[in-house]
Amino acid sequence: MAFCRASNYIGTMHDFHYRQGRLFCEGADVESLALRHGTPLYVYSRRTIENHFTRLDRALAPLDHTICYAVKANSNLAILTTLARLKAGFDIVSGGELYRVVRAGGDPARCVFAGVGKTEEEIRYALRVGIHCFNVESASELDRIHRTAVAMRKKAPIALRVNPDVEAHTHAKITTGTYENKFGIAYEEITGMYERATRLPALWLRGVQMHIGSQITTVAPFVKAVRKMLPLARALRDRHGIEFFSIGGGIGIVYRPALESGNHRWWNATGAIRPCAAGRAALPLTIDLYARALIPLLKPLGMRILLEPGRFIVGNAGILVTRVEFLKQTGRKHFVIVDAAMNDLVRPAFYDSYHQIVPVRRNHRAQITNRKSDVVGPICESGDYFAKDRPLESVREGDFLALMSAGAYGFAMASNYNTRPRPAEILVSGKSARMVRRRETPADLVRGETR
Repeated sequence: MAFCRASNYIGTMHDFHYRQGRLFCEGADVESLALRHGTPLYVYSRRTIENHFTRLDRALAPLDHTICYAVKANSNLAILTTLARLKAGFDIVSGGELYRVVRAGGDPARCVFAGVGKTEEEIRYALRVGIHCFNVESASELDRIHRTAVAMRKKAPIALRVNPDVEAHTHAKITTGTYENKFGIAYEEITGMYERATRLPALWLRGVQMHIGSQITTVAPFVKAVRKMLPLARALRDRHGIEFFSIGGGIGIVYRPALESGNHRWWNATGAIRPCAAGRAALPLTIDLYARALIPLLKPLGMRILLEPGRFIVGNAGILVTRVEFLKQTGRKHFVIVDAAMNDLVRPAFYDSYHQIVPVRRNHRAQITNRKSDVVGPICESGDYFAKDRPLESVREGDFLALMSAGAYGFAMASNYNTRPRPAEILVSGKSARMVRRRETPADLVRGETR
């Protein structure tokens, strides 16, 4: 199994590997964790999280920069604490996420608050704890922040989020930088909006921000958007004295590690096959390529650069472990029915996305046969699946499987649909593994309700 432990490809370096046919997370045996804590079970590698953050931080060392981890990707307190200890900033999109950062020991003064629908309550809370900046996404929001700041007798730090109208060529549901999307303010309207903001005395014009989408696996969209934004950033710096330029997040990871270069194809975020330009295989984005392309553009600007990666930091640092409950053969299909479901990991159902599925224990003595199977959960929805017609190594009822690259938008998007408890979460550090969220109980599922 080709698990990359030292690859330079964006997001592929992680600490999941086989030892004598058994899957390990760092020094912890995954099957032992599943037997001890039950399944479904999220397992995270702290070393992978730290490595991804540190590698990106070092690659961007020539720039005055701050990496603001996108909390929405995975908001577990233990993961936030790990990043806070690395002096990370945080990209938040709700008052609840800000509360989590504060509880985890993160510095509110290193938090940027994004999102199109900030409430007055959220704005008051953010001003009270002293965040670094609001990323403002509309004229109405600008007015609301100003009114709230006036009432609190505070100065509200802001950056306007620019929609640069740049196509990121990613999944339609995670693109954010075109005029078809709800995010940001049109590029052509930004100069006038900054002039308007100067007439609102309770605002502090601190920066400018953009974000073009998520799971971007080539450098070209980043370069195109930065080049488009540079003249605007210079003009705003000279006119209004802004301090920073936030280039957003969106750095993609490799969900499907096999590169079919022989057929001149590569696998995108959803698992669909896309042809490469000029019949050549597209290599995955690397940290070095990302840094080499952007540093020469950004360094002459002389401003602090903010980044807001989430998936890149935690995506390949987590897996979802599940148990095979039943094998079922119909007239046309072979089903592997597992105890995890779309409420635990919704990405395949929501985005038709690809997650590599591997056995937690490989039987090298037995002949390995690949059988096309649908891996499905127990929820009463036809959309409750993790894979369709996927060639899998032979599995038996009771076996454990691991869904790889589940650290981002896995537990964070989990629900209690079908009145199912959400899984436990385990954080591994070396040989040590500790529970960082217990599995929900039936009592948890009805807490807060009345008869």
